[in-house]
Amino acid sequence: MITFRTTMGDFAIELDFDKAPLSSANFLSYAKENFYNDTIFHRVINSFMVQGGGMTSNMQQKEGKASIENEADNGLKNDIGTVAMARTGDPHSASSQFFINVADNGFLNHSGKNMQGWGYAVFGKVVEGMDVIEKIKAVQTGTTMGHQDVPVDPIEITETLISDSYAAK
Repeated sequence: MITFRTTMGDFAIELDFDKAPLSSANFLSYAKENFYNDTIFHRVINSFMVQGGGMTSNMQQKEGKASIENEADNGLKNDIGTVAMARTGDPHSASSQFFINVADNGFLNHSGKNMQGWGYAVFGKVVEGMDVIEKIKAVQTGTTMGHQDVPVDPIEITETLISDSYAAK
């Protein structure tokens, strides 16, 4: 389990190494390196998702590692409380950024190995602190430095705690 301390409270996620081994290992490596500390939830859409994992509080993108292969064809669905890899229009561009679904977003699921169908790879789920995610999704947002849906008051990840079972992986 990975616990994130944020300026709005704590939440914890479990990774699915069986169905999403690349995404889970990638995410865990960022967490172990404290990459997510001092990043913000930079995109929040109340009826959709909350996204973080790559921007500092002054909206500067942190440099991540190489992109990973899209694993959205793993059978996991973009349902409420699941964690998925964020990416650009390139299906295989996911790196450090992730989002937590705050709605059942079936349109994000894999439907085919083509540009329209790749989907977004789910690799984990929130197992504690979904109430914190509910608070995050409800914050006021605006446009900051050309980015839309940015919380007016930054929501920062201040600390990343890794359970012993994950630390050994």
